[in-house]
Amino acid sequence: MRRASKKIIVVDDNEIIRMALRAILRQAGFNVVGEARDGEAVIELVEKVGPDLVCLDVMMPGRSGLEVLAELRERFPTLKVLMITGLSDRETVATVVDQGAVGMVLKPFNSARVVESVSRVLGLSMP
Repeated sequence: MRRASKKIIVVDDNEIIRMALRAILRQAGFNVVGEARDGEAVIELVEKVGPDLVCLDVMMPGRSGLEVLAELRERFPTLKVLMITGLSDRETVATVVDQGAVGMVLKPFNSARVVESVSRVLGLSMP
């Protein structure tokens, strides 16, 4: 399946991170169909566009990415969620896995790592 056929939402409270992820993914041929800066907005966006993947920041103001992950998994059980975080401690990694995220990308990230992770999660081959 082609990359452009997969719909992706990018969620991070930091606009620069959202812009970077969007640019990396679009340059690699992925279809970024939306962005959100907080948990409430992403829930509404998922309902509206039905993405294949959400790239979700762990640390956000208000509801944390982990709280949002739990709700996404409950409400949209087939949705894939890839966590984006600067935290690499065992507790965070274990929580991310336990709550059903399909993977994790550590900040600071590079283009190759993001594209490889997203491709793997979506079952697509690398270019």
